[in-house]
Amino acid sequence: MKKIKLEIVGLSYSQTQSGAYALVLGENAGSRRLPIIIGGFEAQAIAIELEKMSPSRPLTHDLFKAFADQFEIKITEVLIYNLVEGIFYAKLVCSNASEQYEIDARTSDAIAIAVRFGCPIYTYEFILKSAGIVLDDEGDGSTKESGSDEIAELAETEAGADPKSELQAKSTEELKNMLNTAVQDEKFELASKIRDELNNRKTS
Repeated sequence: MKKIKLEIVGLSYSQTQSGAYALVLGENAGSRRLPIIIGGFEAQAIAIELEKMSPSRPLTHDLFKAFADQFEIKITEVLIYNLVEGIFYAKLVCSNASEQYEIDARTSDAIAIAVRFGCPIYTYEFILKSAGIVLDDEGDGSTKESGSDEIAELAETEAGADPKSELQAKSTEELKNMLNTAVQDEKFELASKIRDELNNRKTS
């Protein structure tokens, strides 16, 4: 199965889950984005390495790298290989002087380790097709304005209301406009919810 290379595009606060972050991976040779919700500790671990900051004491992922370096173990790649009920599955592909191993890991931990080893991150087409978000650049610009109104309306929903039911009330065309606008505004978590609703309509 052909692998698709990903790069870290962004990291932002989750709009719906307290203490969580949205990690956005981008297709290296394409326009699709893969948003993944991760915990605060893992987000901090990724951000610290991306910003080349040095904590006073090593974090868990730094300890892992120091341990691997000491015993001459290399992480050659990280592979996001499956998606089940909204949960991404990843593994570390490791090697020493003579053998190669695969170790199962949470996707957030795998990526925090990947940035420390400077190794590539890959996934498969079926995952990007299922969970990826792509911005449709075609059109005359009216899509963004229309979608912005719908997103503002959704954002103003009273606390306690079900955002899923709000999306279900929208037409497919309205959802497509909202999806384009959410991606343009880098609101990837909202975009993923809209994408899920559109996918549900295709399969129902």
